[in-house]
Amino acid sequence: MSKVVLITGASSGLGLTTALYLHQQGFTVFGTSRNPQNYNQKYPFTFLALENTDPSSIENCVASVVKQAKRLDVLINNAGVGITGPVEEIELKAIKKHFEINCFGPLQLIQAVLPHMRKQGSGLIINISSIAADLGLPFRGPYSASKGALERMTEALRMETKNFGVEICSVAPGDFVSNIAERRHYANLSEDSPYYQAYRFSLDQMNEHVDNGIDPKKIAKKIESLIVSRKLKVRYKVGAPLQKLSGTLKSLLPSRIFEKLLMNHYKLK
Repeated sequence: MSKVVLITGASSGLGLTTALYLHQQGFTVFGTSRNPQNYNQKYPFTFLALENTDPSSIENCVASVVKQAKRLDVLINNAGVGITGPVEEIELKAIKKHFEINCFGPLQLIQAVLPHMRKQGSGLIINISSIAADLGLPFRGPYSASKGALERMTEALRMETKNFGVEICSVAPGDFVSNIAERRHYANLSEDSPYYQAYRFSLDQMNEHVDNGIDPKKIAKKIESLIVSRKLKVRYKVGAPLQKLSGTLKSLLPSRIFEKLLMNHYKLK
């Protein structure tokens, strides 16, 4: 029987690449979008409406999958957004909204699918995190924090659900080619901000890293391997070697030395 996969944020970027790849491999794929009518005739898998900060939308989406497919084997919590800016000057409202989308939304989806998976006696939840969760990156503090929170939640849930036959893990990508720059929230800095020049330099670096990032299909293939795996670790990094090594360096180096390396990289001397 083909496994039934629900992947959020499937209308573009990594979500779309993964949904198309899993469909090609024979999985029954349901993707989500705020406007599914724009995509159902365009792509070969089924799109469902989802606003991942709206509890009723989440319940309706999960119920629709179960009604149509009679089961739900895999949830891939992929939907998310970026946010950049110096912590001092990012509007608190924007940070709260960011956490709603990147952390609390995935949590509500997990709460909605777990009863179905528990009833089945099986299931897999993959939370798409980020290598940035390892570090408090300059001008990406809220993003690092939201992904770090998602990973700690993943670790706890994994232990809580073991007895139910449900597996939970996170996939932490590094930079990959995408249109994320179009969907980021940018702090509204004026040119006389004390952070302006360093922030602009940081943005240029971010965009360059994305443009030169790995092919998202590599991440999609990794996700497929996890779906068919019998034993899963808590976390999988997918990215350039130096990015994958960053968390290890942080744990091995004295904190002041590691901080200095990061500051040198971002020209924050």
